[in-house]
Amino acid sequence: MHLLIIGGSDAGISAGLRARQFDPTCEVTLVVADAYPNYSICGIPYHVAGDVADWHSLAHRTQADLEAAGLSLRLNTLATHIDPGAHAVTVRTADGGFETIGYDRLVVATGAGPASAGIVGLDGPGALGPDDGVHQLHTMDHLHAVQRDLAARRPGTAAIVGAGYIGLEMAEALTRRGLAVTLVQRGPEVLPTLDPDLGRLVHDELDRCGVRVVTGAAVRCIERGSNGPVVIGRRGTDEYRVEADLVLAVTGVRPNTRLLVEAGASTGPAGAIAVDDHMCTGLPDVFAAGDGVVTAHRLLGEVYLPLGTTAHKQGRIAGENATGGDAVFAGILGTQVVKVFDLVAARTGLRASEATRAGAQPRSVTAVPDDHKAYYPTAHPITVRLTGDAVTGRLLGAQLVGTYGTEVAKRADVLAAAIHAGLAVSELCDLDLAYTPPLAAPWDAIQAAAQLWQ
Repeated sequence: MHLLIIGGSDAGISAGLRARQFDPTCEVTLVVADAYPNYSICGIPYHVAGDVADWHSLAHRTQADLEAAGLSLRLNTLATHIDPGAHAVTVRTADGGFETIGYDRLVVATGAGPASAGIVGLDGPGALGPDDGVHQLHTMDHLHAVQRDLAARRPGTAAIVGAGYIGLEMAEALTRRGLAVTLVQRGPEVLPTLDPDLGRLVHDELDRCGVRVVTGAAVRCIERGSNGPVVIGRRGTDEYRVEADLVLAVTGVRPNTRLLVEAGASTGPAGAIAVDDHMCTGLPDVFAAGDGVVTAHRLLGEVYLPLGTTAHKQGRIAGENATGGDAVFAGILGTQVVKVFDLVAARTGLRASEATRAGAQPRSVTAVPDDHKAYYPTAHPITVRLTGDAVTGRLLGAQLVGTYGTEVAKRADVLAAAIHAGLAVSELCDLDLAYTPPLAAPWDAIQAAAQLWQ
């Protein structure tokens, strides 16, 4: 059997590796639009910051590793058309010619691309780009463009539009590179996946580290100025302008769906490709996975929530089922974590506002215990907010903010597992969690918060 996969990032590679593992006789071909199969886009800020010196290290696996696993790679090859009736894909090859590749089963993992958020100057005719000092950041080519700009022009100031995960990580990276950074956020606070008062803790860390933060600022356009790009928008009733040597726009993503939509696939939330729990698209022998498709949220149903962890899981499901398996995608909880200078923020499940919109009657409790026994040096407080259903007591979500090194991420993982298992908030107190004074208290920080629910 010949399995053809379009896309060489998390979902596509996971699909190919699982297919070969599940059926070692399967012939697997990956069509990759660029020259960077299996690179960690999530690692880009850490290369910019200098934590990862060699960009090649961002590859989860080398090309040789992938080929040794039985994957045939077609790099710099762009899929242009899917004919599901003929079981064939048309591609544009590296030399500019066109070719048709047949398949028995197809997995489409074309991911997502950067969204312009309606900002004039980011796309369309006359759009500004790297030559103007304006960058988006979603691919390895984008990374190289930023690095070339930093090396060639040595900018002293930067404006970042968008204070989500990548925007925050790049604010740290560019600050550490010596740039004076202004971070512009449309909403009332940075990191909008947290409640605003918890996002304020991240805001305070940015302030402490010298990042200028502008919130409540809707960016209208990015223009060429006399000395470099200019970010222009409104804040309340006032216009504001941020002049910078370098502008980075990280305003979210949109799913890359053209191939499958033109082939007749259906779409769901945010226009992403609709798939079932086997990652089937509804087209014959065509599966899809990753940032281009909808995902099942265990508390919300069908959503569009592109995450690297989700892409890996969906790709594995698609690869197994495309080679004759019967794997089921169990759904996600939107578990996420970010490091911003010396602070870590994490969340899983639902915030109270999200639970309310979903029809629940939420109640939240917040505690600020130390991460380990206070008498042992380097103890730091962790802010833990738990949200549960006020009627059933079931745990619905959690948010945590604490100093780097206080195991915020692992505590969030415990809470994600508890939500997945359907535990009540009060049942967190029954968990047998590890204790030793340098690492935790007899009642862990998440249990200290759960005790407030009683």
